[in-house]
Amino acid sequence: MGLFPKMLNVRFTILLQFLSFLSFAQQNLVPYVRPMIGTEKMGHTFPGATVPFGAVQLSPDSDTLSYEFNGKYNGDVYRYCAGYKYENKTIVGFSHTHFSGTGHSDLGDFLIMPTQGALQLNPGTESNPKSGYRSAFSHANEVAEAGYYKVKLDDHSILAELTASNRVGLHQYTFPKSDQSHIILDLTHGIYNYEDKVVWTYVRVVNDTLITGYRQTNGWARTRTVYFALSFSKPFKSYGQQSLDKPQVYKGFWRKFDQTKNFPEIAGKRIRMYFDFDTQDGEKVKLKMALSPVSQENALANMQTEVPHWNFDQVKVQAQTAWNRELNKIQIDASENDKINFYTSLYHAFVNPTVYMDANGQYKGLDQGVHQASGFTNYTTFSLWDTYRALHPFFNIIQPSRNNDMVQSMIKHYDQSTLKMLPIWSHYANDNWCMSGYHSVSVVADAIIKGVYKGDAGKALDACIATSNHRDYEGIGEYIDKGYVPATVNSNSVSNTLEYAYDDWCIAQLARKLGRQDVYDTYRKRAENWKNVYDKSINFMRPRLTDGTFKKEFDVYSTHGQGFIEGNSWNFSFFVPHDPATLVQYMGGPTKFAARLDTLFAMNLPDKFFAETEDITREGIIGGYIHGNEPAHHVAYLYNWAGQPWKTQERIRMILRMQYKPTPDGLGGNDDCGQMSAWYMFSSMGFYPVSPGSEEYSLGSPSVRSAKLQLENGQTFSVEAINQSDKNVYVQKVLLNGKPLNQLTISHSDILKGGKLTFYMSAKPTKK
Repeated sequence: MGLFPKMLNVRFTILLQFLSFLSFAQQNLVPYVRPMIGTEKMGHTFPGATVPFGAVQLSPDSDTLSYEFNGKYNGDVYRYCAGYKYENKTIVGFSHTHFSGTGHSDLGDFLIMPTQGALQLNPGTESNPKSGYRSAFSHANEVAEAGYYKVKLDDHSILAELTASNRVGLHQYTFPKSDQSHIILDLTHGIYNYEDKVVWTYVRVVNDTLITGYRQTNGWARTRTVYFALSFSKPFKSYGQQSLDKPQVYKGFWRKFDQTKNFPEIAGKRIRMYFDFDTQDGEKVKLKMALSPVSQENALANMQTEVPHWNFDQVKVQAQTAWNRELNKIQIDASENDKINFYTSLYHAFVNPTVYMDANGQYKGLDQGVHQASGFTNYTTFSLWDTYRALHPFFNIIQPSRNNDMVQSMIKHYDQSTLKMLPIWSHYANDNWCMSGYHSVSVVADAIIKGVYKGDAGKALDACIATSNHRDYEGIGEYIDKGYVPATVNSNSVSNTLEYAYDDWCIAQLARKLGRQDVYDTYRKRAENWKNVYDKSINFMRPRLTDGTFKKEFDVYSTHGQGFIEGNSWNFSFFVPHDPATLVQYMGGPTKFAARLDTLFAMNLPDKFFAETEDITREGIIGGYIHGNEPAHHVAYLYNWAGQPWKTQERIRMILRMQYKPTPDGLGGNDDCGQMSAWYMFSSMGFYPVSPGSEEYSLGSPSVRSAKLQLENGQTFSVEAINQSDKNVYVQKVLLNGKPLNQLTISHSDILKGGKLTFYMSAKPTKK
């Protein structure tokens, strides 16, 4: 396999651009050296070492900001959702768990930092790094590849290198000559941290090369316990700890011991440990950190199973081979910039969800009990408000076996839930309940309808029904009774109503497939509830009060306090992905509807209208269309329902060009666990799932010259764009397997059969 690209000039959200030119002779990846994409304010991805969908994401963290400041939320912490910010000049250490592209955060478990010289057990500050164990660094001495990260820690003259297997992070530190070399294990560190986030920590020093333990935190996941086993390639000569715990009235009888130095059993809320070494010049000290959701014993078993040796290069090659295999599933021919964007997006899409079980198949369930995965891989990190739109549909084509396991994981989540609900946002044996809708039903229905899910479809439908009828969650009871969520009940009343209506349509489609006519009839009717928040007098979605009247004080431009989550009425008024044809009629017919879309893309939306909405920034906005957040991701395709597909083609290519750039600040918003990336890949290949739960993909305008999809069933599906160029954005005609495709959609079954979709491109629109 070819080597992977190195980093030139990474910025704030660091998951590198993986440009991989794929020849159509099925050669190995030939990577190019390019920076990654991400914006200065958003993106929140990390630069470290992981394998596809790996449980370990080993990465540098560049500061230690607290979630809290003077008793209130510290807005600056938002910039550190992934732990790393490009503008920072220092690194505090390397932690083992991170989120990719989320707008909220957690994790940052088990921070490791190598140092030399006088021992310091506080992280110091960016302005004065030498006041603590952190170190200055230069991007010129930083390299990031798939499965590998390297950086020179200037203040300690230490070269740090990282790689990983699924459950093990492998560190290699090249030290100078010193009799004061240290490796620090900071168990207080975390992302979106605050003083009382760590509930309890336990450490057991087994011998002079092995320690085990666990840490329980209370954050985005309310009850999250991660176990670890840490092994050193070289015995440490001494060790100790510093406790930052507040004095307690009850001190117990452990006070008989001096627990600060060379004491083998440590417990407390806020612990920092150190391990001392003598090193020769250029000596490499390695360590392995294995994680487990179940036990210390399982963490050690994970280490022994996955990395039983100390061959750093072997683990690196295995990680990069795994990435090479995954990135080879789609081969494209395109401009250099489009290749960079495409393979960066493909990389991002295969970071989350993450494996959440041990090598022996055990995992911790939502009930906090230990479960055995039988016949499937258990996953977590389901950012479903984002990923149901394009990422999971993308998996149904490129990663169907994994998506089958992901749906199975959702069903197990339901089984273990005391509330009997499918996940809203699954996170380490917890639901953090972030965002709105019950979009797991979209993922479940889409997978079953497309033949991906191999489990009990009837049970899955029952889980969807139960979730949709949980009356005390986010206004569902009122939604069932009134056909909408009143503004007095929920601050996101309109967007909740719209999202529930779409999800209910998914349930209806699944019920129809399974022959459950009674369920189909009920949910087909519920799917029309979007009409109940549509104010025909102004042609916008609008909050409605308990008495049925529309809220008087209302601003269609504002994203704050208007009944919508992370969006405004201009964007959410187009959120009827399951019934665009009826929405077109409600908005006055095709001509008026298309003109309304034109206005959305052409208007000026002043900053004041999204100033209070943290997840929306100027970089992700085109006119009034907010691409940097998800609710409007389908909107450019709606021209197809207005009889003006050439405008869909024009808008798609504009969005591809403006929101995805091969530069350090090139991504127009949070990647949100791969959703932004999946939108890019679908759209660059010329089709998109406007309404998951349907077999149909809406056609757009491909930006690649060709793409070849290696399907899991052994078939190959190809896309070719004849006369492709930056100017030729319009589609003259489309052929499927050499025959005219006289419609604006292609079906999932057509893709699975293999074959070829051919677009003929032109600089002039074809208006027929």
